[in-house]
Amino acid sequence: MKKNIKSIFSDNENIFYQSAVFLKWLVIAVCSGIVIGAVGAVFHELLGYVTEIRQSNPFLILLLPIFGVIIVWLYKLCGMDKDGGTNSIIRGARGEETVSPKTAPLIIIATLLTHLSGGSAGREGAALQLGGSLISPLRKPLKLSDEDYSVLIMCGMAAGFSALFGTPVASAIFAIEVTVVGIVQYSAIVPCLISSVTAAITASAIGVHPTSFTVETVPVFGSGSAVTALQVLLMGIACALVSVLFCAAIPGISGAYKKYIPNAYLRAAVGGLTVAAISFGLYFLTGTFDYNGAGTDVIERAFLGECRPEAFLIKILITALTLGAGFKGGEIVPTMFAGATFGCFFGGLIGLPPSFGAALGLVAVFCGVTNCPLSAIILSIELYSTKGLPYFALAIGLSYMLSGYRGLYSAQKFYDNKLRHKKFKRFRTYQEIRESLNDHDTKEENNNGTD
Repeated sequence: MKKNIKSIFSDNENIFYQSAVFLKWLVIAVCSGIVIGAVGAVFHELLGYVTEIRQSNPFLILLLPIFGVIIVWLYKLCGMDKDGGTNSIIRGARGEETVSPKTAPLIIIATLLTHLSGGSAGREGAALQLGGSLISPLRKPLKLSDEDYSVLIMCGMAAGFSALFGTPVASAIFAIEVTVVGIVQYSAIVPCLISSVTAAITASAIGVHPTSFTVETVPVFGSGSAVTALQVLLMGIACALVSVLFCAAIPGISGAYKKYIPNAYLRAAVGGLTVAAISFGLYFLTGTFDYNGAGTDVIERAFLGECRPEAFLIKILITALTLGAGFKGGEIVPTMFAGATFGCFFGGLIGLPPSFGAALGLVAVFCGVTNCPLSAIILSIELYSTKGLPYFALAIGLSYMLSGYRGLYSAQKFYDNKLRHKKFKRFRTYQEIRESLNDHDTKEENNNGTD
């Protein structure tokens, strides 16, 4: 009898404790979702405004070198010249670093300057920094533990991404999945979902419309789908290669900038001048400035089956030249640009409807560069509905597996082994994995040489 009474009290205590934890995160997630959603919505509107100004006044692209120097100066002035950008937010989401509240105003101003002057960048990477930075100061007043702080930053990331992109479920899962590939921190799912949904509702109320694309033709999945499945398989493999190219281009060009132009101010000026020169050169050849800014209108045209075969390569180059020089903004929309235009072009080559190819390419390249297959599958549903889901999942899975351990974010760690390598060590970044595997191969070569 006494044991039963103790059991009842123990269960009640658990219920009370669980309820208290839920209420705590409900308040945090709702409040942060409202604030970040509102700030994100204003940021979205400002980005649209400066983009319209630049499109109406293309000569502003000539100011890229000046704006680049201003961005570098602003970060140095605020003592943030060593800022890791989204990598710092990811480390904060693992509890390894405290996210600075200075990041939010700086990334807003710097991203607006980048877009106003025609630098090739997106907005979602900036949204991750914005959300993580705005929510970070809550740690001290709420006296949060390291584990709770990790969830707090994920909530901010989810809210920021959701406010600008309007895909709340994919945003919530992405914020969790991107920090450590191969692990989903289930304790963060409910807080991130509440924060993400709240931010999406807030942004929508202010006037930000969710991102969506219309796929003109989606093959029906069922009997007789073997040929289409084979074509999608080829698309997934090709998108993995595009992902590798994108993820190699940004650090490669950034490293070359730093090696040959050590001074940050000069680097930004030279990089801005290079992008401006290429932009006007492309204008004289093609008659458009399609590769400046985020390029959302080009993505929309790809879904109509309209794109240039070389568009994805040019976008990768100009994005790498822009971000590598020190300009600020997101990398995700440029990857979607590259994925959609490549998919439209390559899909037509292998016999897929170009619109369907663009849809496959967008989510498959997104997965390849972020290493987030679950987020990419959910993103495909939120962007296109569930029609053709097996095909999207197949392309995404192949891109994830074959894109290797590179990614947009060098701070990202891997728990799961993509290729079942015998000597894979968990919780390693791409660089650490590469060094570990190289050391293993060297030891094997030495052992073989002595046998």
